[in-house]
Amino acid sequence: MALRQTEGRAKFGAYETWYRVTGDLSNGKPPVFILHGGPGAAHNYVDSYKLLSETGRAVIHYDQLGCGLSTHLPDQDKSFWTPQLFVDELENLVDYLGQRKAFHVLGQSWGGMLAAEYGSRRPKGLKTLTIANSPASMELWVSEAMRQRSEMPQDIQDSLNTHEKAGTYSDPEYQKATNWVYERHVCRVVPFPPEVKASFDQIGQDPTVYYTMNGPNEFFVTGTLKNWNIIPELHKINVPTLIISGRHDEATPACVKPYADNIKGSHWVIFENSSHMPHVEEKELCMKTVGDFIAAND
Repeated sequence: MALRQTEGRAKFGAYETWYRVTGDLSNGKPPVFILHGGPGAAHNYVDSYKLLSETGRAVIHYDQLGCGLSTHLPDQDKSFWTPQLFVDELENLVDYLGQRKAFHVLGQSWGGMLAAEYGSRRPKGLKTLTIANSPASMELWVSEAMRQRSEMPQDIQDSLNTHEKAGTYSDPEYQKATNWVYERHVCRVVPFPPEVKASFDQIGQDPTVYYTMNGPNEFFVTGTLKNWNIIPELHKINVPTLIISGRHDEATPACVKPYADNIKGSHWVIFENSSHMPHVEEKELCMKTVGDFIAAND
């Protein structure tokens, strides 16, 4: 069955946020907004979450400012790119689409970090949060990345260490070692599906947001999010919250556990055959898990 989709552009100050609605916003079920990762990875790789619309619920994907089909701002100062900017963008989109009465939010990776930021502000109309494959602090993320690295083959460790020290991130040897890590801890469906490759490709075409906020890759964090920590705010989240991660995830249990410990009544599901993208690696089970949770909390 072909899914009904419409696209548009929401004004956000002087900029525009591209969005896509799968399904019918007027069907009476609260829609779910999908927050992609990166930052700056665009919506492509989380495309499969559109399948949540098969139960009649509208699913809203959008590209966060600075990437994908939204306004690009390669010359903005580093100080422009903050979590608050993206919280404001989401609030703007909710109102632009007329969904303030009731809606769900699912965020993946950085999108889950953003979802936690958003939920801690207790926005009007929010029904549930799904935090997928996200660390609760970047200190945990980096320390766990270093622990995972210490268990990798020595030649991979040597390549990563040598080129990170030299700053030669585009060297083919470094790229090869990076891909080795990605195929084990980011997406275990190899070769990467087209929608996953599309997100990586568009980061390469405009790495502004990713490099500024994160760094050169998933496990070497040098950007403005380096000291990010949402743990002190998690107790403020007051909606049903689903936490998901993969057994082989770069967002390890140690990264994710503070969400489960600090969000009252939250539920944590670990996908045994996935790394960072259960929505790709165990698509059917992931959609059922998320869909059932959202439906139970409409």
